[in-house]
Amino acid sequence: MNRLLALSPLVLAIAAPAAAQRPPFDTPAPVAFIEDLSSGAVLFAKDADRRMPPASMAKMMTTYVIFDMIKKGEVKLDQKITVRPETWKRWHGPQAGSTMFLSPGEQVSVENLLYGVVVLSGNDACVVLAEGLAGTEEAFVNLMNQRAKSIGLKNSQFGTSNGWPDEGRTYVTARDLAQLARATIENYPDLYKKFYSRRDFTWGQTMGGNAITQANRDPLLGRVNGADGLKTGHTEEAGYGFTGSAEQNGRRLVMVVAGLNSFNQRISESVRLMEWGFNAWKAKPVVKQGKRVETADVQLGDASTVGLVAPRDLNVTVPAGTSAAMTAKVVYQGPVKAPIKQGQHIADLVITSADVGEQRLPLVAESEVGEAGFFGRVWAGLMGLFGA
Repeated sequence: MNRLLALSPLVLAIAAPAAAQRPPFDTPAPVAFIEDLSSGAVLFAKDADRRMPPASMAKMMTTYVIFDMIKKGEVKLDQKITVRPETWKRWHGPQAGSTMFLSPGEQVSVENLLYGVVVLSGNDACVVLAEGLAGTEEAFVNLMNQRAKSIGLKNSQFGTSNGWPDEGRTYVTARDLAQLARATIENYPDLYKKFYSRRDFTWGQTMGGNAITQANRDPLLGRVNGADGLKTGHTEEAGYGFTGSAEQNGRRLVMVVAGLNSFNQRISESVRLMEWGFNAWKAKPVVKQGKRVETADVQLGDASTVGLVAPRDLNVTVPAGTSAAMTAKVVYQGPVKAPIKQGQHIADLVITSADVGEQRLPLVAESEVGEAGFFGRVWAGLMGLFGA
């Protein structure tokens, strides 16, 4: 069951009497969302749970699946995949949208195909990877949907590997796209850094034999400090959309805009929303790394309690120039069953304020707790039997 704990003066000291007001923001984007991943604070949300076609932002899910395969050792970056002539025929030329300019029968490494997906938004690269790693695109799409559920995408479904219009079978929400971005950044930081922040990539040749270099369409790269991903999307049905992220002074923001009318409007609104997120809000320190906040009850352990400490410097997000009145509580599923590893995430510090809402910050085990011995387990069973 959930345990709510009264907090020590250390945490209650974050409360401040001055009232804060949410900074105003407006955008012509029909859908917009921005979250501070450092604190979990949602800074702005406009129709963030509306189902919509993702266009090429669906390629973030394709990339996530492949990152997962690489991390598990199921796929290697230097592994070669052959471009099937049938796949090339379907995904080349103006009718195929964005392409990597692959050639039929060409053998291409997973690494280069991933650059083709992430940097060039190649529809051809997506399908070649899907077929090469899962046998068929349909089988790969099944993996996409399985991974989507596992990382908490509650209102999304994928029908293709590249986001090509498919009569509504593929849909996402802005909130889910932000969650997908978070999962990618947190679960595969090295691969994220390697692929998503690349400014351009060269592959293929013109009819005259010249190499083809295409630029990353990410509207934040080179315009917002700390920008390092993620993915644009555009179809007639979806309009112009973008899921992006940037990190400044330890704060990482993820934003989504969708349904915009033009390439240039996508640039201007993406930059404006991200800069507002950094400038109109600030981080307020709460707990220093390693500081104990509370203790949690332990079941069947060689200790009856374990300290709950901050795994890093914990901050909440508040409007710039103000001090928000806040309340705090520790929440965990308890009692926590042994064994417990030192540094294991077992509780959350939940900070609530009127202007921001709920922000959840992780707390981890201060020390290792082993399993109780035989007599300890018997005693715990007797205590449970008699309701002690």
